[in-house]
Amino acid sequence: MRVKAAVVREAGQPFQIEELELDDPRAGEVLVKIHSTGVCHTDIGVRNQWLPVPLPLVLGHEGAGVVEAVGPGVTKVEPGDKVLLTFASCHRCRMCLRGDPAYCEQFVVSNVAGSRPDGTNALHGEGDVHGFFFSQSSFATHSIAVESNVVKLGPDADLSIVGPLGCGIQTGAGTVLNRLRPETGSSLAVFGAGAVGIAAVMAARAAGCTKVIAVDLVPDRLALAEELGATHSVDASAKDPVEEIQRITGRGADFTVDTTAVTAVVRQAVSALAPKGTCAVLGFGQAGTEIQVDMLELLMTGRTITGVTEGDARPDDFIPRLLELHAQGRFPFDRLITSYDFADINAACADSEAGKAVKPVLRLV
Repeated sequence: MRVKAAVVREAGQPFQIEELELDDPRAGEVLVKIHSTGVCHTDIGVRNQWLPVPLPLVLGHEGAGVVEAVGPGVTKVEPGDKVLLTFASCHRCRMCLRGDPAYCEQFVVSNVAGSRPDGTNALHGEGDVHGFFFSQSSFATHSIAVESNVVKLGPDADLSIVGPLGCGIQTGAGTVLNRLRPETGSSLAVFGAGAVGIAAVMAARAAGCTKVIAVDLVPDRLALAEELGATHSVDASAKDPVEEIQRITGRGADFTVDTTAVTAVVRQAVSALAPKGTCAVLGFGQAGTEIQVDMLELLMTGRTITGVTEGDARPDDFIPRLLELHAQGRFPFDRLITSYDFADINAACADSEAGKAVKPVLRLV
């Protein structure tokens, strides 16, 4: 079938809306008509080739839409179902079988190889066009996904807002609720108040943290973080975040979350911890980026640094949990969203990079 898709053909260059041919779903695959899709920092990073996924490429990995067809063997969904698209996992490896699909041993092959695991692609255009990004490539009017990365939604789900739950918002919230699991009364500081960071802020308040500190350079982001759950904010352009966090908490934060991937900021996030505190690193930076810490400081304080992928989430369980928190008014993620027409994808990316839009979402219907 003919579809329209946003193609990046050269590193760092704008997306081009092109007509492509999309194959019918194979065994285990699902054809989804995309209603909306979030623009994630990872999409921008891959466009810039921080992660060298082959070009030309159709990105997009926070899609939401309606199932139009399913391939042989698919039982989770059927045509007409509303769905959210998230990351794919094999469901067979040791990590998947122990309940950790975000650390699937086939994660790279299933999500960032630029093709199906067998090397083929469902998209075809002028020359080779790579796709299957996060097993969806949802910067398109239609997408081929796989059964493992499709989350079935209720008939009343609002497809205009749910897409970002598939990656960015899931990552921030899941890091707090699934990995860090703070006790009631804990303190938590988030470095970087974008969509991932504010999702972590909202999750921290939902978990019962009594001191939730947002750190950023953009006043509007800090203001939004305070509206959505931060008890304190720190403008890192005016004050030293480590000193401020220690002053606010009296001893350092029990937990810190870095969403920036800036090595100097990660260092601050570690230094801002209380003894035996934990820093979760989520930011997506260039491959090969290294973090330097003072080994003696680490040993003397018993601090922990941990990486987290996709919020340690099992999407089929965690996405409904976030939607229930949203329905209760305890996780207002819709406040993060700025909508753009699909044709304005490059403006959405530019606004995101400039800090003007916390979470851009593209409308395709």
